[in-house]
Amino acid sequence: MDIASVDELLTTTRAVRKRLDLDRPVGREVILECIRLAMQAPTASNAQDWRWLVITDADKRAAIGDVYRRLGAQYLAHAAEEASDPQTRRVYASAFGLTDTLGRVPVHVIPCLTTRIDNSNLLTAASAWASIIPAGWSFMLALRSRGLGSVWTTMHLAKEREVAELLGIPATVTQAALFPVAYTVGTDFRPAARPPAETVTYWDTWEQPVGDS
Repeated sequence: MDIASVDELLTTTRAVRKRLDLDRPVGREVILECIRLAMQAPTASNAQDWRWLVITDADKRAAIGDVYRRLGAQYLAHAAEEASDPQTRRVYASAFGLTDTLGRVPVHVIPCLTTRIDNSNLLTAASAWASIIPAGWSFMLALRSRGLGSVWTTMHLAKEREVAELLGIPATVTQAALFPVAYTVGTDFRPAARPPAETVTYWDTWEQPVGDS
């Protein structure tokens, strides 16, 4: 295994909003390839209860984009103005920009679970999310390796039932996220600025980070 290539994939798979190519078509087979890889992720109790809803219909994508815009435009614009950290400000500004373009992103992918996890206890909820989150991230890594990008969004979940009715999703199914998928404009993504691991890692007890000892 080429560790350098794997590390590059892991450190440069970014949340892509501004650099999504809205005009280049995305073929069905490349989406299916990425889903096949994502399905290799572990699932709680080997339930394999993830499902993937792929939306390419222009009217449905536009409707989802409208839901996202109604929910997020004002909040994200305000958050971008109020954020004191420059990196956080850029993230909110980028998310605000997506409110205008989401409906035109060529493919939307909604990862789902076949069971509802509303009002679940911590153990049940954690097990359910542990089935879909690794698969979702594997999907995004697979996109990156093929020159595509996405961002993990959850804004539409505030109107989950509205989107479910639009797409015919049963009430027994839980939507976990929305991935807008497109080829990226360029592939030169860089690692993000993060604090040293030593400052956020504890050993044996929750007292002080290992970097402070």
